[in-house]
This record gives sequence, C-alpha cells and structure tokens, in this order.
Amino acid sequence: MTRKQSVPNNKHRLSGVYAIADTGIIPHEKLIDAVEQAIEGGAALIQYRDKSEDSTLRHAQANQLQALCKKHQVPLIINDDLDLAKDCGASGIHLGRHDIDLETARETLGADAIIGISCYNEPSRAKSAEAGGADYVAFGSVFPSSTKPNAVSVSIETLAQMKQTLSIPVCAIGGITDENAAPLLETGVDLLAVINGIFGQQDIRAATRQLAKLSFD
Repeated sequence: MTRKQSVPNNKHRLSGVYAIADTGIIPHEKLIDAVEQAIEGGAALIQYRDKSEDSTLRHAQANQLQALCKKHQVPLIINDDLDLAKDCGASGIHLGRHDIDLETARETLGADAIIGISCYNEPSRAKSAEAGGADYVAFGSVFPSSTKPNAVSVSIETLAQMKQTLSIPVCAIGGITDENAAPLLETGVDLLAVINGIFGQQDIRAATRQLAKLSFD
C-alpha cells in the first residue's frame, strides 16, 4: 500500500519505527548498545524514557544517546523533560497530559525542534496540538500494553479518522509487534512507537528490522 509521507516544518521525515528506549525494561548498563541495535535494525526515531530520580545518570545517558543518534543521523526525542532535552541537544521532546505546555517547549527548544504530543484516544486533543504547532501526535494504547497496562485504549477506526483529518504525522503506540502491525499500517499511520516489541526481545536488531520492513512496505 502506498502511504502519504508527512513532513513537519523542521524537515525531518517522521515515518517508520519509533523505538522508545524505556529504562523500565532496559538495564541502564545495556541502554546504549540496545539503542544502537535498534538503529541498525532500521529505527527512524529514538525516544529516551527514564522515570528514575537519578538526574546525573539521566544526563549522562541522554548525552551518550544524543552522540549515538547524531552519528547515525537519527533524531533523539526526550520524554517529558524539557531541561534534559535542551541540555543534551536532543532533536525534540514528547509531552503528555501533565507535562509542560507545547508553547513553552517550542519557545525553549526552538522552531526546528520535534515536539510530539500524547493524545490517548482524544481527537480534540490532537486537533488542538496540531493548531498549536506540534510536529506529530500519538494515539494509544492501540493494543494491550505490558509497559502501560492501565492505559486507555484507542480504536483503529480513530487512527484512520485522524489520518484523514490531520495534516501532521500520526503515531500509534501500545502493544505493537510485527504480528499485529498490519491493520495499523492500513490506516496510513506514519509512526509505529514500540517499546517491548523491540527492547523486550532477545534480538533487538532483528525485531526492529522486521517492524521497519512492515512499516516501509
């Protein structure tokens, strides 16, 4: 199937596998190697997600990841930490409902930053994010998620509707694997955000490659 490619104002093509490196499932000492394997497997975008209180470790890892992503020319997105995103020179930030507002993030990181917004199962939130200058919106959980078992669910029909309504890239997240991704891709979504389906697998490179092959076919 031919899918329309969405390109935000910052000229990054936001399309393909969005590998979310969550230290909740990746041991800290294996983080950099795991992310490099995902990039080698074809990840188009990397997000660093760490909910620990160890600021020193977070800054060290973010800087290492930024160097790695810059080497491979893959954007690094920081999950909900504006200061960390700015300090490490990341390509952007992903924001949830209770994080800082989009306007503040844009003012701090600049016009070229990639700013993504979690929209859960709320089309109105996505439309507001687009109007406010977001670069992509994420919907989910599309399938039951071991990472966020209590996350709200979103229907495939809503994803399809949002692709018809929005002009910015749409990202699907939640329980995605190479075995269940096909119906999502049929909606035309631009990004498949994956945590356990990549970093919870024995062969990270192969798992990413399989997803990348699906999302670009």
